[in-house]
Amino acid sequence: MPIANARHILVKTKEQADDLKLQLVKGAAFDRLAKKHSLCKSSAKKGGDLGEFPPGRMLKAFDNVVFKKPLLTVHGPIKTKFGYHLIEPIYRR
Repeated sequence: MPIANARHILVKTKEQADDLKLQLVKGAAFDRLAKKHSLCKSSAKKGGDLGEFPPGRMLKAFDNVVFKKPLLTVHGPIKTKFGYHLIEPIYRR
């Protein structure tokens, strides 16, 4: 079974996510933005790091990014029932 690692930033609105993504494109540090803005407190204190997980542990929209999109690229905003995510797949194995 594949395993992945990713980090994310979760916010309430698409506008917030768009603004944070623009900051990332301009060179802002992902971990700093996650610590400051993410609503996911457990990962926010780790710079957005979610640790390792298999397919199916996260929501389908999240898995579609982590297991299918290019690594080390910020994807999103991705809308889920929790809000809007910026997701960066780190590795898959």
